[in-house]
Amino acid sequence: PRVTGSEEQAEGQRSTLECSTPYVCPGGDIVLRWEGYDPRVSEVSGHVRLDTSGVGHQVNLTSSFSWKDHSKKLLCEVSDGSKRASTEVVLRVRHTWHTPKDTRVSLSPSSGNIGVGDTVTLSCEVGSSHPPVSGYLWYKDGVAVGTEKVLALQGVGREDHGRYRCEARNALGAGVSPPVTLRVFSAEITASPAAEVLEGTATTLSCDVPGREGHPEELTYTWYKNSAWLKEGPAHTLLFPAVAAGDAGYYSCQVTNSQGSDTAQAISLSVTYPPRIPTLTLFQETQGGRLVIVRCTVDSHPPATLTIDREGTVLATSGAQVALRQRLGITTSRNSLRLEIRDAGPRDSGKYGCTASNAHGNASATKVLVTRAAELLIKPSAEVPEGTAVTLTCVGTGDAAEEPLYAWYRNGRRLQESSFPTLEFPSIRGDDAGAFQCQVRSRNGSETSEVVPLRVLYPPRQPVLSSFLQSQGGRLGIIQCSVESDPESNLTLRRGDNVIACSRGCPQATNPRVHLTRSYNSLKVEIRDVVVEDEGIYVCQAGNSQGSASATVDFKA
Repeated sequence: PRVTGSEEQAEGQRSTLECSTPYVCPGGDIVLRWEGYDPRVSEVSGHVRLDTSGVGHQVNLTSSFSWKDHSKKLLCEVSDGSKRASTEVVLRVRHTWHTPKDTRVSLSPSSGNIGVGDTVTLSCEVGSSHPPVSGYLWYKDGVAVGTEKVLALQGVGREDHGRYRCEARNALGAGVSPPVTLRVFSAEITASPAAEVLEGTATTLSCDVPGREGHPEELTYTWYKNSAWLKEGPAHTLLFPAVAAGDAGYYSCQVTNSQGSDTAQAISLSVTYPPRIPTLTLFQETQGGRLVIVRCTVDSHPPATLTIDREGTVLATSGAQVALRQRLGITTSRNSLRLEIRDAGPRDSGKYGCTASNAHGNASATKVLVTRAAELLIKPSAEVPEGTAVTLTCVGTGDAAEEPLYAWYRNGRRLQESSFPTLEFPSIRGDDAGAFQCQVRSRNGSETSEVVPLRVLYPPRQPVLSSFLQSQGGRLGIIQCSVESDPESNLTLRRGDNVIACSRGCPQATNPRVHLTRSYNSLKVEIRDVVVEDEGIYVCQAGNSQGSASATVDFKA
């Protein structure tokens, strides 16, 4: 085929290329056509000439070419079945002067989530510009942010999320790109109305990523409280219609899409509330001195100011200092106040109160303290080994100018009465142990202490070992060992090198004829169907932390 028309085209102007053959075959399958053109901007027409002026077949291609078509190849082809012949046209499109065309933004990385701290580059690409581009302008959400072809964002933050467009300029004007959204996938929790709220306030925690409402896909939110899973679903909010003190804690959320997930930094939800009813405890120390301890604790947020009073008179406070009396000592910590009253006596009896208050309210509690007028002290301790020198002292609050009388009792029985406030045991024995009480008598009356136990630790005394043989109804041998000691002794019954039985810590007896009965400091062994081999010397050994002792018996069958 033959092609006529210029291969050199002016950009944007319509022109026609003709493809023709000097023959026509009306009855044949010959096809003449154009290949390689853009049908969206092109028109194809053809006609056949059969007259006296000549014969021919012609196909015309009318199109408007752009700079993109420069060096493009068009093909005029004639075919007859499998036989083909063609002529090629290489277009040369002359540029016309124009502003930058096909301006667009290229974003890298182009896939996956972009997180806080990542590096992102946005490049301003221009399809055609004649004359060449002389400058660039970048805009984020309508605000100018750069003048280079490439906008590099090092260490992306949430604030970099937005719609970016670039403007490429040359001497004739500017080409503006369509906007591209830079999505920074970064989860963050906010609290409304605040992260610290009063108990009962309607509170909302929101987990957001920038541009959540316009996100191209559905997001999944997983909520955690104090690192423990709470809930999961499409809801980005956590609602507390009336927040409670138990709702306080550290909350975090994880946002997930098809590209991955991001976990928000935990937010602390603080719930403030007025003081609950305080816990007021009263304690009287019976050993080591006449001491009363008053302790008040409370649950509140923020911390409460605590005040301890007796019959309305303030004795201690965790806030402003009060004038302390010589006998008083104060210890404070968060929501706790401790008052120590030394040399306590009847004058310290009465109703004690504790009041707790903070910015949201107050609460109080009361208790009545009745102090004992007399007190019994044991030195060095209420539990001593035998042989220790022990002194019992009776402390009263009688008139110092008068010489009182002191009566001493053990296990409820009167021991002695004298003007001395002490009862001394230079070398105490186990028999001296018991429950002691003292009474102070003066002209104004009498005062009796609480009962105080005194324990004396001593080694086992000589064990009592007995044996008995019962012949009626069968031969039954009984060997019984008992001992006095404190603490309890471990009893072991031996015959020669063999251990017959013990009260604790030895294997169970394997002889079916032997039956054991254990009780405090006592061991009873029954031997059924006694035989001659059961005869011999039996030894009972008793031992505790203080010492040991033993006894023997000759058992005869």
